[in-house]
Amino acid sequence: MHSSPASAAPRQELPVEVVSDEEMALIDAALAAAAAAGARPLLSSAARRAAAPLSCAAYSAAGGDIEDSPLPRRSLLARFRERRALAVTDITATEWCEKQMEFVLEHGKPERTEAMKAGSDRHAQLEQEVVERVDVTIKSAEEFWAVKFMNFIMGTNQLMFEGITRELPVIGVVEGSWMVGIIDEIQMPMDGISFQPILVDTKTRVRPTVPSEAQKRNGRLQLMCYKYLWDNLIAERFPADNFFSYFGLDPNYLLSDDVKQYISTLGFDAKTFEDVLNYYKVTCHTLPRSQELLFLRYELQADHSLLEEYQFTYDARWFKDQIQQVLGFWQGSREPKFVTEEERWKCSFCKFASKCPMIASISRC
Repeated sequence: MHSSPASAAPRQELPVEVVSDEEMALIDAALAAAAAAGARPLLSSAARRAAAPLSCAAYSAAGGDIEDSPLPRRSLLARFRERRALAVTDITATEWCEKQMEFVLEHGKPERTEAMKAGSDRHAQLEQEVVERVDVTIKSAEEFWAVKFMNFIMGTNQLMFEGITRELPVIGVVEGSWMVGIIDEIQMPMDGISFQPILVDTKTRVRPTVPSEAQKRNGRLQLMCYKYLWDNLIAERFPADNFFSYFGLDPNYLLSDDVKQYISTLGFDAKTFEDVLNYYKVTCHTLPRSQELLFLRYELQADHSLLEEYQFTYDARWFKDQIQQVLGFWQGSREPKFVTEEERWKCSFCKFASKCPMIASISRC
């Protein structure tokens, strides 16, 4: 596998943004900005619940009044991701430990460790080798997504002309649920034979050891999510009407002068949000499907030396099974599972271990 030398590629200018699961916080910020600017209001989660009709399923078969019967508990998806997409990192965190994911949703994320901060810094460093971010004032959710789509357009242009791009945003529907992600790195083969992009994910490690099978499995799921999202965009399966409806977006929204000016500097003329989406869909139509072979890179945090480069092939059936398992947790069709006995070593690194009923039951034995 070859890639363009990062130092040789001129850096692409893109707006400042936060990546991976922090992207969800940016969406909320965009909605808040839209409301503050007097944009079209969106109902809060509480208001939507108040306006929603009660389900007949709440009526007791024993003949009790509906007022006397407890309402069914809302799913984690409805409680924590209503009108939002699941992040790919939501999927991988759930696969790692469903009970830990439940604790994170219910109690908030633990404070980031130094290792986590170092990993984020390394990703920012890799990104800056090929991408330069610039400030763009965003006043609404529509402008947030417009900038996202322009980031994708410029990133894929960079990929096709320079052979590499990094931190590329992708979005799509996976097994009926909206999902977003940020692909670490995409390369175009430089052998002149294959024209299918290569998806790469770089992970950093504190110790100079190779990752466990559980860590590799989690990385495989992450990269397969990215491939699924990329390939579905390329196959022209982006459901625009569903997108507008689900996220409460107005396709005719008039972009602000700041956003229009930014888009103009990239060589495009867009007045409405739908104009940008049309450019986005045309771009997707011109791109090739990604390779079946996916790449995981593991680096040592101290000096960025390569510990292992792990290659594997996309497995559609395994991926579908994994996603359905994860969505079963999010959609509330079953209770969260604990880690298997073979993977209880994960509990040593979990900040919620003291609250975990599995740990408590083991301690009593």
